Formats: sequence, C-alpha cells, structure tokens
Amino acid sequence: MNDDAQILIARLLTHQTLRRDDKMVKRALSDDQFRAEVDKRLLESGLKLLDNVYADHVTIALHRNVEPKIFGAKDIWQNNNFGLTRDGVALLVVLWAQIILPKRERQETHTTVIDDQSDMFDKDTPIPRAEDTSIGISYTALLSDFGDKLGKKTRMDMNLGVLSKLGFIERRGDVILEGPLLDLMMDTDVLKERIINGALSEVFKRAPIAAAPRKVAAVDTPDAAAANDAASDGANDAAALERPDADTPDTPN
Repeated sequence: MNDDAQILIARLLTHQTLRRDDKMVKRALSDDQFRAEVDKRLLESGLKLLDNVYADHVTIALHRNVEPKIFGAKDIWQNNNFGLTRDGVALLVVLWAQIILPKRERQETHTTVIDDQSDMFDKDTPIPRAEDTSIGISYTALLSDFGDKLGKKTRMDMNLGVLSKLGFIERRGDVILEGPLLDLMMDTDVLKERIINGALSEVFKRAPIAAAPRKVAAVDTPDAAAANDAASDGANDAAALERPDADTPDTPN
C-alpha cells in the first residue's frame, strides 16, 4: 500500500492532474485506508489532494496551513505562484463564472449537453461528468464583451495563452473550453456566494439585458445568466483577489 501511495503522489507531481477514472485515483477516492495514507504523506510535505465530484480530474495543492508561510514570505501577499497579472486573474474569474457555474447547474439537475431522453422512473443517477455537461464559450464573444476591461486583444490573448498552458482552459478554434484545473483550483462554493450575494449583489438587481444568439452557448440556466452579469463586473474586482484575506485559487506544487 505504501508503494502505491508513493507512486500515486509521484504521478500527480509529474503530470499535475489525473483523471478520476484512473485506477489508482479511483482507489484513493473509494478506499479510506489508502486515502488516509496518501493524505498523510502529502500533509508531511505541506500538500493536499484536491478533488470534487463535479470535476473529471484530481490534482494536488498547497495545504491551507502552509500558505501564509509561502505566500506571506514577502511584504506583499503573493496570491498564487502562476505568475498571473491582475488582468490575468480577472480573466480567470470571468472564465470560471461563464463556464463552471453553468456546468454545475447542469450537473446538479442531471442535465447533459445533449439530453435527448428523460428518466421515466425518477431514479437516482450519478452526477454527469464534466465533459458531458461543460459548454465552451466563444473567444470572439469574450473579446467583444470583456476586451476593454481585460487589456484588449493583445493582453487577453497573452493571458489566455498562460491559462491554457497552466491547464485552466483548452482552446479549440474559436471555442474556449474548461481545462482540468478550472473547477479544481477555484473554490466554487465561496466564489459563487461572493459573486451572487456578496460584493456584486447590486448587479443582480438590474433588469437582464437581452443578448443576441452566439455561436457557442455560454448561458442556458438561471445561475449561468447571473454568472455572465457577475463576470462583467467581476473583471473590475480582480484586485480583491490579491488581498491576504481574499479567497484565492488553491495553488499546486
């Protein structure tokens, strides 16, 4: 068992992410004794295993207890080790709000992207995988909606390249899709509450603005519509993510 825990951790360190259906990952998620051994070894190095049922991958990140010693080592709190600039963090929040919130809504209602049949007997079914519920957003639409707020085309293209390299997103032509880390490294429960009921609560008192149809649907649920509005104003609130008391993305080794 010890050797298996060592191998799993080494693979995570090497590949950054592993799919939930990987044999050793499935064991870590279902075998309490094996998971305890993995957690123990990671904790000894100031790390933790990150997983959630809504994501198709798992990864490792710094344990919260050691973050102040790592990010607070200098006079200015370092909110991450990705090298993201302020507009890069803002873009990350926008992409999270437009991609992950709608996906979570579909998963919680057990609705897939192509849902052509219904459950006649109302049986309990597993939460759909991210790849079956996650819809990309149009790069052209993103640039049109947020380009002026996120440094215009040159800066946005540069930051998209960084986010793609880090594994937060994937790009296929004009479409920006969820990457392995987008739903793992962002604390959805905290961020969703902050965006919808926190600093941007005034945003949701406005009447929604009708939008023209787009090539790639970014909004198809109430949560997603709120996410679009929140993301627009959230781009200007990116500085809040850099405060020591702000909730920041978990940071992998």
